[in-house]
Amino acid sequence: MNYLNPADEVTRSATTSSWIKSSLSHANGNCVEVTSLPGGKVGLRDSKDTEGPVLRFTVDEWRAFLSAALSGEFDALSDLTM
Repeated sequence: MNYLNPADEVTRSATTSSWIKSSLSHANGNCVEVTSLPGGKVGLRDSKDTEGPVLRFTVDEWRAFLSAALSGEFDALSDLTM
């Protein structure tokens, strides 16, 4: 995973990308959005801060994250108080 600086060229192209937000997104805005980035990367950002930082993952990192989420690997974190 890499953090994209808001001044970075890839970040600027990410702000014009087509971002996807979950259809289960709630009105409170506590959501993330995902998009394809140049170079075969996957971008993830806070939907409330569309001009803010973008986390960048390789496709393999993204697939590993999705697989772990689907298998319940992070379920214990849902009990944490933020």
